[in-house]
Amino acid sequence: MDYHLLGLILSFLFNGTKVLAGYPIWWSLALGQQYSSLGSQPILCGSIPGLVPKQLRFCRNYIEIMPSVAEGVKLGIQECQHQFRGRRWNCTTIDDSLAIFGPVLDKATRESAFVHAIASAGVAFAVTRSCAEGTSTICGCDSHHKGPPGEGWKWGGCSEDADFGVLVSREFADARENRPDARSAMNRHNNEAGRTTILDHMHLKCKCHGLSGSCEVKTCWWAQPDFRAIGDYLKDKYDSASEMVVEKHRESRGWVETLRAKYALFKPPTERDLVYYENSPNFCEPNAETGSFGTRDRTCNVTSHGIDGCDLLCCGRGHNTRTERRKEKCHCIFHWCCYVSCQECVRVYDVHTCK
Repeated sequence: MDYHLLGLILSFLFNGTKVLAGYPIWWSLALGQQYSSLGSQPILCGSIPGLVPKQLRFCRNYIEIMPSVAEGVKLGIQECQHQFRGRRWNCTTIDDSLAIFGPVLDKATRESAFVHAIASAGVAFAVTRSCAEGTSTICGCDSHHKGPPGEGWKWGGCSEDADFGVLVSREFADARENRPDARSAMNRHNNEAGRTTILDHMHLKCKCHGLSGSCEVKTCWWAQPDFRAIGDYLKDKYDSASEMVVEKHRESRGWVETLRAKYALFKPPTERDLVYYENSPNFCEPNAETGSFGTRDRTCNVTSHGIDGCDLLCCGRGHNTRTERRKEKCHCIFHWCCYVSCQECVRVYDVHTCK
């Protein structure tokens, strides 16, 4: 995907509101200042530079769901920052730059794999939710997966049409990944892994009916999980991502690059696994070439032996400790009926930051 383009789309859709963004996913997540005044006007697909013909046709045919597409990418980046909040690379964005992630995602690393997967999942998730909420006339509830009712419950409500959300994500996000090179193959694979996660985590959600909530009858519908569950799952896939090697093949259209698992003794990756073929920088020190911000002054957990602990997060440089006084609510009492009163307490905390 070309992340440079997405920022222009977001500018159109959010009227210049600052959003989290990244480079270089499908479109730029950056915010083009020159387009910030157009958000209140109708979206003109032909005015958005950088769209390939397939994306342009998609934009024109599905103009109603373009806000959901942009919202899904924003959701994915927010989840990325949550999942990596305690790691050396914490999905940092750069203000006032078209390349908001900097050059970090230029390489075919684990980080690139995760961002593509979570953003692709975010688009599928947001479009599916928007359709179920009835904000678009071109999609709605899913009536294809109901089947017979179960014991003690019947179908009801609005089942979320995740198949449509996945289709939207695939058609728009993968439109730019049609080159016969290894990076396009990697991006397509990780995009699909993110979307498959949505389908795999669909579940029945039920509501009880009856006197005093007796649940004599339950109506159930097909629903997506919380997006946090998707983020947790893909974060596990990031930790176990499969390293690949690039192979070149001569075909009728010319040379084509494909990916093969680097280690034959390991189980080959499935469509649900993330793949990469370039090593990540250690992100310990600032490096403009790799996009690393380093970890100096990052808050670390002095009691943890994991990557968020002061030993690993600070890369062996040690840490500083300072005390902070924070005002907090305390001694809260519930009063019948119905409010809570609290006192204000000042508490002292030790804060540890990397040297």
